[in-house]
Amino acid sequence: MDYNRARTRMVAEQLSASTRGISNPAVLEAMATVPRHEFVPAQFRRYAYDDRPLPIGYAQTISQPYVVAFMTEKLEPQANERVLEIGTGSGYQAAILAGLVSAVYSIEIVEPLAVRAQGDLARLGYGNVSVRHGDGYLGWPEAAPFDAIIVTCAPDHVPQPLIDQLKEGGRMVIPVGELDDQNLYLLRKRGKALQREAILPVRFVPMTGTASRR
Repeated sequence: MDYNRARTRMVAEQLSASTRGISNPAVLEAMATVPRHEFVPAQFRRYAYDDRPLPIGYAQTISQPYVVAFMTEKLEPQANERVLEIGTGSGYQAAILAGLVSAVYSIEIVEPLAVRAQGDLARLGYGNVSVRHGDGYLGWPEAAPFDAIIVTCAPDHVPQPLIDQLKEGGRMVIPVGELDDQNLYLLRKRGKALQREAILPVRFVPMTGTASRR
C-alpha cells in the first residue's frame, strides 16, 4: 500500500477547508506528515487513513483523523508551548502535537499502551514527547503549568487538577459527558473563571481511574 498517497488523499478529502473546514496550515502539514499507519496494529494498517477510528487493543481506539485534526486546530498550539495530553492511546495525537509545540507530556492509564506508545514515538523520532503510565485525572503536577491541555477520553466533569495545572490564559480541549451524550469543549482559563464553549458532539471512551470514582 502507498501510505504517502493515502495520507495525502486523507488530508484533501477528509480535512481541508473545502471538505471539513480544517484550515490551519501547520495542522494540515502535521496530518500530512505523521505516519498514522505506524500507530495502529498491523492488521488494521490498510485502514489507517480511512475516515474512522480504529481499535488499538485494551478496549481503546485511535480517533478518526478528522477528530484529531479538529481538536488540534481548536487547541491553537504554538511553537514555544508545553502541552499536556491525557490519554496517550497509540501515541498518534502526541506525534501530531510534537511538530507543533516545544514539548508534549502524555499520560496513559493502560500500562501496555503507554509502553508501546513510548517505544513507537521514540522509534519514529519524536524526541520532545514524554510518556508515562498514570491516572490522567490527576495530571502531571511536577511538570505544570501547561500552556494547553488536550484530553482524549471523556470524564463526566472537568477534572479540577487539570484546571489547576493550566496556565492563566491557557486552553483546554476536552470531551465531557456520558457515553451517548458527550460534547467536546474548548475551555479558556481567565482568573477564577473558566470560559466554556461547546464545539462538537463526540463519542470518546470514558475516562477511568479517579474520574470513575468521583
